[in-house]
Amino acid sequence: MNVPEAALHVDALTVRYPGRRLAALDAVSFDVPAGAITAVVGPNGSGKSTIVRALLDRVPYEAGTICLHGQPLDRLSTTARARAMAVVTQREDNVLPLLVREFVMLGRHPHRGAFGAPATADVAAVEHAITRTAIQTLSDRRVDTLSGGEWQRVRIARALAQDAPLLVLDEPTTFLDIAHEMAIFELVDMLASEGRAILLVSHQLNLVARFATRIVLLHGGKVAASGTIDTVMQGAILEQVYGWPLVVTRDPAIGVPALLPLRGHARRSSMTPDTDA
Repeated sequence: MNVPEAALHVDALTVRYPGRRLAALDAVSFDVPAGAITAVVGPNGSGKSTIVRALLDRVPYEAGTICLHGQPLDRLSTTARARAMAVVTQREDNVLPLLVREFVMLGRHPHRGAFGAPATADVAAVEHAITRTAIQTLSDRRVDTLSGGEWQRVRIARALAQDAPLLVLDEPTTFLDIAHEMAIFELVDMLASEGRAILLVSHQLNLVARFATRIVLLHGGKVAASGTIDTVMQGAILEQVYGWPLVVTRDPAIGVPALLPLRGHARRSSMTPDTDA
């Protein structure tokens, strides 16, 4: 039986920033298959966003390989990369005073010629992306008038308009309230069910456990654990990585593992003998 090639294959990736003794990523390996959400999680400074920077060619890597649909990333043209992979970075300044609809249309650039009006397919892709991210009421506003949460949803719409088979999201629910946060996770889950490959970088472990198929847990630039939700979401593993007392219970809604941080003071108090008895 033929095994489908991963949309993204990262093999022994090592990245070291100038002047740093320790590597930001140290021989990190994982696959992102089509039709599933692969989540990269870990504490601050664990290397999560460095993976995204490497995918965008913003940091050189001293060892390892990255392949998009079986092709080495460094051999692909900028256009070929953009057709294969859409990326929503953690931060982006909205410096151009474009209308939201115009900004979302930027996602169609890899599919358009250098000049000329958008084709019918471009307009349809933009309208579809605007509808799926529920930003219809924002479409005629300028991007520099948006709130942080609105801006985040508009950036995701641009990535959807790009219509790439691999979608990379770095902390996509930053600035979003609970309703919009859940809406984005539900949308990402639907995109995966339609066959898209999703790489989700997030610190929201409990939401990740609800939606992801596999988790890659980073710690100090290395893979501390990788596999199914039940394999990675274990108290002993997470407590060691995050350096905080916690328990792993079960989500009462759907039964998946759920992380419950403990109060450090309460934990210490419970371990101290009661001398007043």
